[in-house]
Amino acid sequence: MPFRLIARLDIKGPNLVKGIHLEGLRVLGRPAAFARKYYEDGVDELFYQDAVASLYGRNSLLEIVKETAREIFIPLCVGGGIRTRQDVYNVLRAGADKVAINTAAIERPEFIKEVAEEFGSSTIVAVVEAIRQPDGGYLCFTNCGREYTGVESIAWAKRLGELGAGEIVVTSVDREGTGRGFDVELTRRISEVVPIPVIAHGGCGSVKHALDVVQTGRADAIALASMLHYDAVKKIPVDLREFEDEGNTEFLRHHRQDGFKLVASTTMQDLKAKLAAGGVQPRVTEAAA
Repeated sequence: MPFRLIARLDIKGPNLVKGIHLEGLRVLGRPAAFARKYYEDGVDELFYQDAVASLYGRNSLLEIVKETAREIFIPLCVGGGIRTRQDVYNVLRAGADKVAINTAAIERPEFIKEVAEEFGSSTIVAVVEAIRQPDGGYLCFTNCGREYTGVESIAWAKRLGELGAGEIVVTSVDREGTGRGFDVELTRRISEVVPIPVIAHGGCGSVKHALDVVQTGRADAIALASMLHYDAVKKIPVDLREFEDEGNTEFLRHHRQDGFKLVASTTMQDLKAKLAAGGVQPRVTEAAA
């Protein structure tokens, strides 16, 4: 199966945001503009994550999803605050192709089985937010890595596959936003115990990191944020008057042309070319006209 490149967009209110370890969110712009650029550049899929859904117990992305689905014709996964069958239905009806579930599955594992049977395994993406422990093991967290669960990550990933999830997103909370590279060991250990695709997320700062998690970590896809966002933010026009009094806009107002020193920002076309040169064959996606 060809390797997939997924653009992950964390969203708070109307804004695309980015942080480190899923915290300290800085505003980068409007998600629709970034989604459109990545689509035109040939990304394989989009992944919208409501960054504050767990705090409020609901997903607030339905209007953004509807807008995206009208203009962009690649798979769209939506996560954050998906807790009930009705939540799944609402997000899919708004135009998403898949839903990503973390907290609700931890609280009641049978939820994954129920929605997989009703909506199909291909629509259900299970999320494992893992933090490495001092003994070298991994434990699952929820609420963007804030809430301790005590659940061991590798065994949990295996159970998620058995319950009917169609894919698993493996997020290393330790690495997320740092540009230090994926947690290759975590990804590999989960890939070895599940029969379904594994999407690595958290820490990519270079093409080498992407190659490592595919070749050694056995990932079937990677979800990227910083590497794409900090290149795109330099090129997407912004009217700063739209962002008055909207969270942490310091980067957007004063530093967006400087980029982000922790990552080697890149374009989708360049990344695909370099991965192919390194022996990893990405999916061929037609760029939008």
